[in-house]
Amino acid sequence: MASRVERQAVSVPIGPYRPIVRAGPWLICSGQLGLAPPTVPPDGPATLIEGGVVAQLRQALANGAGLLRGEGADVTAVVKTTVFLTAMADYAAVNEEYAAFFGDHRPARSVVAVAGLPMGALVEVELWAYLDAT
Repeated sequence: MASRVERQAVSVPIGPYRPIVRAGPWLICSGQLGLAPPTVPPDGPATLIEGGVVAQLRQALANGAGLLRGEGADVTAVVKTTVFLTAMADYAAVNEEYAAFFGDHRPARSVVAVAGLPMGALVEVELWAYLDAT
């Protein structure tokens, strides 16, 4: 990962799904939003991080990285991502932050424009990681 200060990961699902699923050598992270770390009390409602699409992407990627760490992996195992944007005008800013997060690691990626995302989020990221058995 890039040399940025690591953000606290948030992995609380906001719907009837599991945040991460292991299927053989695959780890599939459900779409991650830029959910803010819990405040006091820690079981309060989930909220989006402030600061726009770049801040939300940074937090969504940190949330995904936290899920991977919980399964003994890191972002270098990510082989595919899907990024959902509510505004393609944010594409360049998202590219810059995405590249900073992954550094020299370049997973395959799709970027999809959507009409809306849960909680009014500006960006959502799905991650697929492969754990080599060797």
